[in-house]
Amino acid sequence: MADIAVGVALTSAFQLVLHPAWRATNTNISAWFANWSALPQVSKAAGTIQACEAATHPAGFEEEEEKPAAADDDDLDLFGDDDEDAEAAAAAAKAAVAKAKKPAKKKAIAMSLVMLEVKPLDDTTNLDDTAQKIFTTIVQDGLFWKTEYKKEPVAFGIFKLIVGFSLEDDKVSVDDVVEKIEAMEDLVQSVEISAFNKI
Repeated sequence: MADIAVGVALTSAFQLVLHPAWRATNTNISAWFANWSALPQVSKAAGTIQACEAATHPAGFEEEEEKPAAADDDDLDLFGDDDEDAEAAAAAAKAAVAKAKKPAKKKAIAMSLVMLEVKPLDDTTNLDDTAQKIFTTIVQDGLFWKTEYKKEPVAFGIFKLIVGFSLEDDKVSVDDVVEKIEAMEDLVQSVEISAFNKI
């Protein structure tokens, strides 16, 4: 039944369209149709089926030659999107490398400027020696003493010592510095903060 259905469907095609050149390149189906159309049952029902010698087309129909696709067809860009994606990815990678090579901005260091009033133990305390001891013994990272200092009168011939330093806020505590100076009990009576300014 399948052979009958296919043979009937192909009969008109072989009689009108499927010319010898086509049949020569499609030998399997052509041989099958020739065997099928030669069967006694087919010949009895349909008569002799003669394949065409040239394709027959309806009036006004012209067979167009198959034109090879242009190699540089602008309308057919199968890889255009891929190229654009690749270029975008390459640009992003280049930007990332440039950013990695760019030196990071240094974080601004918060600093302060402090002035201290150091009152000596008594009128016999040598303020110059006291200043030098403060500068040489109280040393730590982030603490920067001003090498210049002043001596100001208090009363009864007693002078106080004015010293200053700058510090990095994250590293140095002003209270710790004051405590270390006051720990010099043989030289210092007390210490007061006279000025504390952010730089």
